[in-house]
Amino acid sequence: MAGKKLRIEVVSDPVCPWCYVGKRRLESALARRPGLEVDLQWRPFQLNPDMPRAGRNRREYYREKFGAETAENLLAGMQQTGEEVGIQFGSDPDAVAPNTLSAHVLMQWADADPGVDADELAEKLFAAHHVACEDIGDHAVLARIAGEVGMDESEVATRLAAGVDEEAVEAKIAHAVSLGVSGVPFFIVNGKYGISGAQPPEVLVDAFDQIAAED
Repeated sequence: MAGKKLRIEVVSDPVCPWCYVGKRRLESALARRPGLEVDLQWRPFQLNPDMPRAGRNRREYYREKFGAETAENLLAGMQQTGEEVGIQFGSDPDAVAPNTLSAHVLMQWADADPGVDADELAEKLFAAHHVACEDIGDHAVLARIAGEVGMDESEVATRLAAGVDEEAVEAKIAHAVSLGVSGVPFFIVNGKYGISGAQPPEVLVDAFDQIAAED
């Protein structure tokens, strides 16, 4: 694999627990191919685009969406899956199910800034939502997290409040939908190969090996 390079676009939504698991599994797969050079880019997708910008109570929203019993079973299943990859999913009755448009805008700013580690920002957004049960639709929370990865906290807060780049991000989400992406995570490799879902590391490794050999 030495000298081979892959461009991996990760279509994701930070409120999606499987996207967080998928990130861990991707990291595990790439660790098995240390000689593979990877250009990792994050692409936006909203599972709940109609979520109010102020968000809703997370537990109530899940119960409404899936039904009370199914919601509890899904949460319990994610707890177990998370533990397998080192994620401790949090639980807070007051946790918010946010609208993630602003979080995606922040991710796109990071992705376009060579001085910012967008992967680190993605990790912090996932952890804030899924582990700490913070509201990542709250601009103050997003600005604080942005500051933690070296972005200008005050500037981020001002630009988020002004809605800068929201339409551009919505266009990118619409583009993903036009490509047939209906669920996340979804990995686009070298602009033409698609891998759907939080696949096990060995599945990802096999796919990357095959793509690297063909391209």
